[in-house]
Amino acid sequence: MNRVLFYRDEVEADGTVRLTGVRARHVIEVLHADAGQKLRVGVIDGVTGEGTVVSATKSQVVLQCVLNGRIPPVPAVDLLLAMPRPKVMKRLWAQLAAVGVGHVVVANAAKVERNYFDTQWLEKEHYVPLLVEGLMQAADTRLPQVTICRRLKPFVEDEMDELFAGGSRYVFHPGGKTALQAMHDGKKGRMLIAVGPEGGWTEFELDLLKAHGFICAGMGERILRSDTACIAALTLAHAISD
Repeated sequence: MNRVLFYRDEVEADGTVRLTGVRARHVIEVLHADAGQKLRVGVIDGVTGEGTVVSATKSQVVLQCVLNGRIPPVPAVDLLLAMPRPKVMKRLWAQLAAVGVGHVVVANAAKVERNYFDTQWLEKEHYVPLLVEGLMQAADTRLPQVTICRRLKPFVEDEMDELFAGGSRYVFHPGGKTALQAMHDGKKGRMLIAVGPEGGWTEFELDLLKAHGFICAGMGERILRSDTACIAALTLAHAISD
């Protein structure tokens, strides 16, 4: 945990924050915090700062916080992700936040099993703690926005331009021959990348995305699992973004 995060309403008027549960256990058992130790802290979707441990017991850590740091910028890359298997989606949430993404759209696709959308890992109360876990690992505070899209075509045609105005759009597909860096060279602004399901996008879906501004990109000859492809694509995108 490289930054301890908490919500604004957890900060008392005098700057005191009381941690329990997973965060307290990590501070006690992993960081071995004791009274007087200083930790990097931050408000979710807010400023960063420094917290001094006032007390640490088995069940609670009390911090005295000074929140005078900057608000980190929103990551410059957004993601349209075809829904993977639920257990894969569960482990992806934290990784997405750690690598950095401004907005995640989890979308349906022809090769996505219909029952995947019944999983609890698409419910806010279950995925937000995982996103926060990833943010703490990365020492960030900016919680990604999340949109769950059960119908790809209406979303692309009717909603996408409002959510993602301007910028560049790239769809990753095993048939993509051109590297992302070559296509994005010299371009400015945000980047929206699309990563398909295990079996890839269908020709209809590729044509739909291309008709709405996406350019087909590749990551070499190897066929990757969707979670590996997703993290690799985000890493590539960040490496060449503004």
